[in-house]
Amino acid sequence: MGFLTRLSKEYERVSIVGMAKNAGKTTTLNYLIEEAMDEGIVLGITSTGRDGETTDLVTGTEKPKVYLDEGTIVSVPVQLYELSSAGLEILRMTQYSTALGQLMLCRVAESGYVQIAGPVNTADHKKMCGEMMELGAQLILIDGAVDRRSIAAPATSDAIILATGAVLSRNLKKVVEETIHIVRLYQTKRLPEGSLRDKITAGASEDKIMVINHGEPQFLDLLTGLAAGKYLDEVIGKETECVYIPGALTKGVIGDIHPSKFKDVLFVLKDPTKVFVDAVSWQQLLKKGLRVMVLENIHIAAITVNPYAPSGYSFAHGELRAVMQEAAGDIPVMDVKYEA
Repeated sequence: MGFLTRLSKEYERVSIVGMAKNAGKTTTLNYLIEEAMDEGIVLGITSTGRDGETTDLVTGTEKPKVYLDEGTIVSVPVQLYELSSAGLEILRMTQYSTALGQLMLCRVAESGYVQIAGPVNTADHKKMCGEMMELGAQLILIDGAVDRRSIAAPATSDAIILATGAVLSRNLKKVVEETIHIVRLYQTKRLPEGSLRDKITAGASEDKIMVINHGEPQFLDLLTGLAAGKYLDEVIGKETECVYIPGALTKGVIGDIHPSKFKDVLFVLKDPTKVFVDAVSWQQLLKKGLRVMVLENIHIAAITVNPYAPSGYSFAHGELRAVMQEAAGDIPVMDVKYEA
């Protein structure tokens, strides 16, 4: 059974998330599209922004184009329709709008290059993916063309493929460490079903920090965890069992809480994308006893590596993949440019 076939049996929506620009995200997308052709999988292709253009609109660097095979379902805004070299059959005019016009759902009638885009709003994205499945797509691939953390959020898709590479650092060890840090964060344990989860879920709509003392929730008059560390340190007492933070968990916030309180208090986040702490600092916090769980974690279906950096340096063939695979354990690692 091929990789795409396995994906389509386990998930409906898979996001491709880049650790940074030029980490090989679009190359990964193209590789998966080619695999789908070989395996006979009907793909739905969409994006959280725009992709498929020949030049990055932010950096000005050259980008790989997106080539789609016949039968693929794709979301295309009105203003990009004429820029496609592929023959596109318009199946549906959607209710979703973008800066590039109303989105259309099209079927590729003649293979070629397509510039794709999709709604940035997560709720709209989920609805549109459902429409693509209704039109015959067996697996939706979502190109993460916006911020890495937002596209990785569990509400966006069922799983992610994480694209990483030499662009992160000239030091191979650092590339692996930074990538595995994100992997481990995304695998943070999910808060199990029970009374604690029920109380947090019930109060989460308040979008405020919640401190639970002896089973009783207390909402703090702070809309975010930013600059709230000192206040939290004062509020957390011997009776505190849990702190739910709906916003960002930063080094500044957690650094203002006395480490002696870590072993007795569980910190709960909405999902792992809320953690904004570097790898070294995170490991130091865990060694001090910090305990963190999430309401929803992130499934990582695979990691792809790009050993080439646009500035000209690269790692020896196969080296990055081998070291990354050893560190990633059971998560498959692919060098898609070589394998393609």
